[in-house]
Amino acid sequence: MEHRKIAFIGAGNMTRSIISGLVKNAYPADLITASNPSMGKLSALQADFTINVTQYNNEAVDTADVIVLAVKPQLMEQVCAKLALEQNLSGKLFVSIAAGITTSRLQQMLGGSFPIIRTMPNTPSSLGKGMTGLFADVNIDKMDKQYAADLMSQVGEIAWVEKESMIDGVIAAAGSSPAYFYLFLEAMQTESERQGFDHATARLMVQQAMLGAAEMVCHNPHLELSELRTQVTSKAGTTAKAIESFQQQGLEQVVSVAMQAAVKRAEEMAKQF
Repeated sequence: MEHRKIAFIGAGNMTRSIISGLVKNAYPADLITASNPSMGKLSALQADFTINVTQYNNEAVDTADVIVLAVKPQLMEQVCAKLALEQNLSGKLFVSIAAGITTSRLQQMLGGSFPIIRTMPNTPSSLGKGMTGLFADVNIDKMDKQYAADLMSQVGEIAWVEKESMIDGVIAAAGSSPAYFYLFLEAMQTESERQGFDHATARLMVQQAMLGAAEMVCHNPHLELSELRTQVTSKAGTTAKAIESFQQQGLEQVVSVAMQAAVKRAEEMAKQF
């Protein structure tokens, strides 16, 4: 990966995850700076990764080649306006990990025309098992695209989308979806407890089953998901009855409607900011 001076504006969980991945993969810590209004998270980052930290965004941005916008969406306009007013931002690459803010809106906030790559990671990035969608318009330099791809690859897998609107689909399929799985596991754990298992055993059974199923998917990319399901489902067996029940109750439609709801909310958020 190319080594550029990089500034993280915001020191939340995703910033920590990306910095952790960078340092573990031999990215020079002295090229990394994180800024945040309070020192708590900054002190922890500095102690764990020996990076540079500051409470002032201008100080972080001043010598950076790449600026990662990692603040909450509702704070983005305020942060960008201050940078635009007080800094020369020309020649800098911006990478956004904020949900619901389009690249065109970020351009407005920054008060100019800058190379901006929009990304949408998810929370398993904290374990290096994330899934990130990326969008860059046709004017973005290939080297900048490669840098952004390498950056987000530090926390998991990546996928580029051709149209920015498809980032909303990434949110529905990957950004929000860990919560879908947790909800499903929660329901399974509750039912297992109803059937007599203690809380800890019920949790262990469903989480290990989910982990094993995920590993089966990852280790068999040549098999369709439907085929993996069929391999577990003996005719007229217990699994077949459970699957039949799910299908009778419209599981596919429930999932479809839920993912569409996530996309709709993402579109609404884009209008708010």
